[in-house]
Amino acid sequence: MSSTEVLTATAADRPQVVSALVAAFADDPVLRHLFPDPQDYPRLAAVFFGHLFDKRVGLGTVWTIGPGASTAVWQPPSGGDPTSTDLLETHLPADALARTRAYDHAVHAALPAEPFWYLGVLGTRPDSAGRGLGRAVMAAGLRRAAADGLPAILETSNPANVEFYRRAGWQVVGRVDEPLPIWVMRQ
Repeated sequence: MSSTEVLTATAADRPQVVSALVAAFADDPVLRHLFPDPQDYPRLAAVFFGHLFDKRVGLGTVWTIGPGASTAVWQPPSGGDPTSTDLLETHLPADALARTRAYDHAVHAALPAEPFWYLGVLGTRPDSAGRGLGRAVMAAGLRRAAADGLPAILETSNPANVEFYRRAGWQVVGRVDEPLPIWVMRQ
């Protein structure tokens, strides 16, 4: 396997992917909003990313290099609410769950009504950043969306990511200001 070969993740990739996403999002505005205590962040972020991975790995819409050097977690249009937190309620403290639900509600209200592919997570392990791996794993979901004739949608609360996505062909189509600035983008 090439070190840049994009593969569909399997359940066996979960530990590496979740660990890499926890590291990749350590300074991300959303994850720091959801889990602000530095002592709790690694454990709670692992629960959060594990939940997202588990929801989508069986759909064949988690693409990874490494595994875990870079990962894109996509929700297909028929896969239900891309922002559902129902399974997290037994695994997160009440305050973190409330922040997660508030964020997800704000995002869901800003998403389009028509079918779309949703890029829920795009993360590159810090020691693998800057090598184009994020674009490579993102492309797998973009190809699926194009094959279905559907738009791709994402949201980000990191201003630096807005520019990264713009350079990759995404356009800002909406903005939410609470509970923190959120840009909704479409390709």
